[in-house]
Amino acid sequence: MRFIALALLLAPSMFAQLPPGNEKGVAMGHIHLLVSDTEIHKKLWVDALGAKIVKAGPIEFYEFPGVQMALRKGAPSGGNQGTVVDHLGFKVKDLDDAKTKLTAGGAKVMSENPSARQMFILFPDAVKIEFTEDTTLDQPVVHHHIHFATPQIEEQRAWYEKTFGAKLGMSGRFKAADVPGVNLRWNPADQKLPGIKGSSVDHIGFEVANLEAFCKKLEADGVKFDMPYRNVASIGLSIAFLTDPWGVYIELTEGLAKLQ
Repeated sequence: MRFIALALLLAPSMFAQLPPGNEKGVAMGHIHLLVSDTEIHKKLWVDALGAKIVKAGPIEFYEFPGVQMALRKGAPSGGNQGTVVDHLGFKVKDLDDAKTKLTAGGAKVMSENPSARQMFILFPDAVKIEFTEDTTLDQPVVHHHIHFATPQIEEQRAWYEKTFGAKLGMSGRFKAADVPGVNLRWNPADQKLPGIKGSSVDHIGFEVANLEAFCKKLEADGVKFDMPYRNVASIGLSIAFLTDPWGVYIELTEGLAKLQ
């Protein structure tokens, strides 16, 4: 009985998918895709990759360790490649298994690097995603990185450090910055690239503790919001939207980590 009681006490932390926030209370939250057919994408995230479905009111999120994916039906302006968010990145325990399931579900292989056990997959609506094998994982799929492209790498890294408490560093040959749940990393670009709002990767999201106070602090620091802080009781979330100076559309949330 003591073991069962202890297990019940530990369960929330053992099985929580979104990590605790950093010293600013910020962690990776979600990535919201704008797609022409939500059912095709849902099958890829849930049936092929094994995401857990969690709900905020009528909104479904597809949860992996480190991130929740969300879908909205619409007509995207194009894929994410060629925007400021070049691609998304996940790690998988078995790359061959992931490839088989994803291609059977309608995704296409863009390129493969067998020696690095890595591949780029194009989901419908030209959503570009990198998958890298890590056989040491204790789960089949985990979130790993978001890969930006900009001619102002140092400036954008510094903005994420100041705004969200990202820890600057390197990821292999890439300049990077870490927020719990995601490694942000950068490619150089010859010119400023289009923003992501309206593309198939419409926005990225960070989960923030004490979001209202956090937003007030950002406003005091001069950050402009596309949509100011609001509590949406019908879905049990508090939200706000802003766009970084390079065109990354960002939703801030409070409450995603509690979804079941």
